[in-house]
Amino acid sequence: MSEVLKDNDTNRIDSEYFKKDFFNFFKNISNLEPLANFVEDGYRVVYENTEIVDSELGQRMNLPYFLQATDLETPFIRTDNLFYVNESEWNRYPKGRIKRGELLIEVKGKLEKVSIVPDDFPEKTLVSGSLFKLTVNERINKHVLLCYLICKYGIAFKDRYKTNLLISYISKSDLYRIPIPNFSLQFQNEIDRRFKSLYEKQKQSKSLYSEAEEILLSELGIKDWQPNNAQVNIKNLKDSFEASGRLDAEYYQTKYDKIETAITRYKNGYDIIGNLFAHNTEVCDYKESAYNYIEIGDVNIGDGSANFNLISTNELPDNAKRVLHKNDILISKVRPYRGAVAIIDFDDEKLIGSGAFTVLQENSTYKREVLQILLRTQIYKDWLLKWNVGSSYPVIKDEDILNLPIPILPMPIQETISAKIQESFALKAESKRLLEEAKMMVEREIEKGGK
Repeated sequence: MSEVLKDNDTNRIDSEYFKKDFFNFFKNISNLEPLANFVEDGYRVVYENTEIVDSELGQRMNLPYFLQATDLETPFIRTDNLFYVNESEWNRYPKGRIKRGELLIEVKGKLEKVSIVPDDFPEKTLVSGSLFKLTVNERINKHVLLCYLICKYGIAFKDRYKTNLLISYISKSDLYRIPIPNFSLQFQNEIDRRFKSLYEKQKQSKSLYSEAEEILLSELGIKDWQPNNAQVNIKNLKDSFEASGRLDAEYYQTKYDKIETAITRYKNGYDIIGNLFAHNTEVCDYKESAYNYIEIGDVNIGDGSANFNLISTNELPDNAKRVLHKNDILISKVRPYRGAVAIIDFDDEKLIGSGAFTVLQENSTYKREVLQILLRTQIYKDWLLKWNVGSSYPVIKDEDILNLPIPILPMPIQETISAKIQESFALKAESKRLLEEAKMMVEREIEKGGK
């Protein structure tokens, strides 16, 4: 009983709290201190009756950002779909304001994500109650602490101290109890160098993508394109309705006419997607015990990359059915204005995707990277709104994508764009590899005594 009550303020008696791995860790590593000893400042805000403002309205009104756990992509913060709060919330919760260089730790849900607020991040940002803000003191490098919290040891201790409710949660006091090894200054500097390289490759990756997009928009003459928001558009009822079957005013907005004109009058001509790319309709037979599953939320709308999760076959959602292959192009039919378009650039087997994707494969000389970047431009994201059906959860159909006109770009331009996108993705993959390498270095350092 005395052993049970040791380091157990809440008098836990469940077996998860007493796994042998935890005790072996304590036994093998002697130079441990609680996280609290490495903290300069930390806070989590509990918001009351806070109204979240969507991206479009928030941008228009220049409101404060509201950062959530879904915006974290360890060790980075995604800015492609940030939400906002009213100015009154910024004044009401000063302790929820971020500081550059702080660690943001997911403390509700999966407890997996840890990110660092970069120096160029917008200062006028509040963090949600699912995140804990932490400023470390001079005794530990923030990059080392991040690696520790995402390595198998840090995850194990977060699992130990979290509450085992329907939605897992770890309190500030329990977070501060997590044991941290004392790492040598030399080792910490080595991890810090890895992160400097990691950040640089991520920066280069974004720059290459921007260059590719600029080449594309400049070639099409729509680099500075602005939508036509005229309130009236006169159409012939018989001709328009018979062609589309639509009578709603949204379908006939003048900005869609302007976009179509810009694409179909391109000097080198155009064609529709269905003539240039094959439609993958292969359905999974579910013979395996588990599959690598990609759903809409696994597509990073910031950079067009995709991830997957290994899920047991009996736990797959009903919509998990499309067999995927390397180099397939995934186009989200759900909320298409978000630009969730990705290319499968990995070789993993047993890969399936949500039926909410239109899945395409190269079937001509038209480069898949060009199609991806084209559909992620603002002009195409706006255009796809024309075929939306539904209000609260707008979707489009496979045929809407297959019949979408795209410009026939000269092959040298396509090859330039394709090369830049491929290099961009390679740099992002290298950035991920460096993070994994740094995490493994921390684990190895712990296992040899943390000295």
